[in-house]
Amino acid sequence: MVKTESKLDLAGEECVADSTDTTIDDFLGGAVRLIQPRDGYRVSMDTVMLAATIPAKPGETVLEGGIGSAGAALCLARRLPGAHVFGIDIQPSMIALARQNITYNDLCDFVSVGRHCITDLSGPEATYDHVMVNPPYLAKGKAIRPPEKNKGLAHMDSAATLADWIKFCIYSVKNRGTVSIVYRADRIDEVISHLYRRVGDLKILPLWPRVGTPAKRVIIQGRKGIHGAAQLLPGLALHGDVDRYTADAHKILWDGAALPLE
Repeated sequence: MVKTESKLDLAGEECVADSTDTTIDDFLGGAVRLIQPRDGYRVSMDTVMLAATIPAKPGETVLEGGIGSAGAALCLARRLPGAHVFGIDIQPSMIALARQNITYNDLCDFVSVGRHCITDLSGPEATYDHVMVNPPYLAKGKAIRPPEKNKGLAHMDSAATLADWIKFCIYSVKNRGTVSIVYRADRIDEVISHLYRRVGDLKILPLWPRVGTPAKRVIIQGRKGIHGAAQLLPGLALHGDVDRYTADAHKILWDGAALPLE
């Protein structure tokens, strides 16, 4: 999925990735190039898969809570020309890196970022056609927080809980718009309980590490104000027995294919 470089020359100038603190990584077969912290939070396969599920159309708007370095937003914008993605984050360093990556990938007309906390619901309600989030997977106090600040905030609950993340999604999305979440499979019951009566017609996609192994991650997508029954989809196996990735995973991670939840 990712090709890493330690340095790159841009228009005759050295990029920030020449620093020992960052790398430049290829996503979608090089269609997206991402400057990332070497040791802090790094974009995972989970977020690329999440971005591939968003059913946005040209002219529609997508909000990403916790945009980080903008990896998911850029993959989405590259896959769906004409969709507009706005991301928020609370870390100034990640916002600065996201803006650098947006410019680096020449997607300033379609991706933007601002500083905002997901627990602050004082802004306009029901504004976006789609909302996507990758909340911290670990509940506060249930594990040791990673030492890097940006990685710690990305992986473990801090001031915001899972309930806060889902409340943010429901508040921000338009009626009948989609809410998409990638999360730990063993906490799926918590996600569904917070969506109950507010977001329905749920599609639940397990991400299997390999065929025959328990899913570690799931993608859950539903529509606000819709009360259709939940569906457990067949799921997607990520790794093959011989090849690093299965053919289906390779199409998404390298070729930028969509991952429709149907």
